[in-house]
Amino acid sequence: MLRQISEDVRVNLKDRLREVRDVIRQSRHDGTGDASVLREATSHLPPFPGKGIEGLLSHAASAVDEALSIAESFVPHERPIKVDGTTAKGLGTYFPVGNEDRQLSAERLFRRDMYYLTKAVLAGLNIDNARIHEADFAAVHATMRKRHGDLLAALTAPGAGLQAIAATCSALLVECLNQRPVRFTETALETPAAVGGRALDISCLAPLVLACGLATTGRDGSPEPDMLEIAILAADIRHDRIAQACAKASPIDELTPVFATLLAHLP
Repeated sequence: MLRQISEDVRVNLKDRLREVRDVIRQSRHDGTGDASVLREATSHLPPFPGKGIEGLLSHAASAVDEALSIAESFVPHERPIKVDGTTAKGLGTYFPVGNEDRQLSAERLFRRDMYYLTKAVLAGLNIDNARIHEADFAAVHATMRKRHGDLLAALTAPGAGLQAIAATCSALLVECLNQRPVRFTETALETPAAVGGRALDISCLAPLVLACGLATTGRDGSPEPDMLEIAILAADIRHDRIAQACAKASPIDELTPVFATLLAHLP
């Protein structure tokens, strides 16, 4: 129990530090950031008696960002060397059968991979300044184990096939949408892709789930580097159908045939 609490605190701290780093990075003086972020962050402060306060603060933000980058280069990071389709693991890897230590290791791998895969999907969709919370992916993992143990058990049952994988993918997408591990800026929410409430969340999260499903089917046992790109394209093509299924009273039941069709026909 204490070990899990410590892990939760560490994950939440990482998320908060990333948010602070994003604000600092977007406030740089050299034009790489968004000045509106700085204005918003200092809007509660009284008027500064001199001129050029924003310039001074943005130069300070640049110095802090560069100092953090230097410090970061000396700290070992548990991150993939390269993020592509091979980063996604099968559902059995993320939700294995075993003791609590094995489950904790699988949860750590899940949220790490989902974090970096989400960054890759956001880049592929040209969405900037979205914030990804590892703690929410950890909550997704815990909820899958708690609510969908029957689906996870079916994955390892003799004769388990495409239907079991599709059903687990469906549950995983539903829980990801419930937790909302990706938070978007107002600018992103004003884009045409965001029309329909959950549309933008589905665009970002459905490819992750589909990539995990494809890794699970593993025709030849070795995931392809372009598998994530394939998942992004396939999820985009079937976006409307996925969104319709998510809006139903029993979204998992509605999503399962959609994912089963995609997993059966994608390479």
